[in-house]
Amino acid sequence: MESNQKHNWKTKLHEIIYEADTPSGKLFDVLLLFFILISIVLVMLESVSSIDNKYHDFLYFCEWIVTILFSIEFILRIITVKKPFKYLFSFFGVIDFLSTIPMYLTFFFGGAQALVTLRALRLLRVFRILKLARYLGASNQLKDSIIASRVKILVFLFAVMVSSVVFGTIMYLVEGEANGFTNIPKSVYWCIVTLTTVGFGDIAPQTPLGQFITTIIMILGYGIIAVPTGIVSAEYAKSSSKSNESNNNNESYSTEQKLHLNSQCCINCLNTTHQDGAEYCHNCGHKMHHD
Repeated sequence: MESNQKHNWKTKLHEIIYEADTPSGKLFDVLLLFFILISIVLVMLESVSSIDNKYHDFLYFCEWIVTILFSIEFILRIITVKKPFKYLFSFFGVIDFLSTIPMYLTFFFGGAQALVTLRALRLLRVFRILKLARYLGASNQLKDSIIASRVKILVFLFAVMVSSVVFGTIMYLVEGEANGFTNIPKSVYWCIVTLTTVGFGDIAPQTPLGQFITTIIMILGYGIIAVPTGIVSAEYAKSSSKSNESNNNNESYSTEQKLHLNSQCCINCLNTTHQDGAEYCHNCGHKMHHD
């Protein structure tokens, strides 16, 4: 009886912390997002000397409150899963640890104050909040579009790097060391800065031929910037089209089922990619808790 109560308590807490299918889970995610943003604001304010000098004690006190709350959440995440080390060494587990531990290290190491800036890593935890039902369908679609585009984007980036090396070498030969192009790596750096339309201005061509080549590189830059966006957008549109076709072929499904809004997290292996209404985890076979 006591064992069942403990199991039910852990299961309920696991649903609240790791999932967003229930009102309590959604409320937890909203509160977590609120405290993440508060924490980031505190880190930013502490970096402003005039504000930190005037309100240092208040900011320090608020940061400790936020740190303690995140510490409690971190501990609860560990005790509510069957394989805590899997969570600890996961991406979000490492982020949670690195963003919480710096404040405690200041007690033991005087120079650890510099590590406090690691608290800004908490902003990465916002991606965990994307499991909220209203964002899950869109975020999954965007993620799938980026993954589907990765080969095209890598080929494109490789082509850009080759072009940068070629143009950088040409500019080194045309301009020479007298005009600031002292070596090929520095010329390639200049080409990348120009191609991305950043234009720091620390190196500039002086010869008419060099300026003509620079004009071509800058014009190419405007087209190059739009290519990755176009690739991902095309995949996103293709994904949306397939989703609409699938929905039209299955009119009996509800809107949430079409979007696959299942945010259940397996208590055994922490896998979150489950189909709607799944009874068992497709990764480890552990029974999902629906009650």
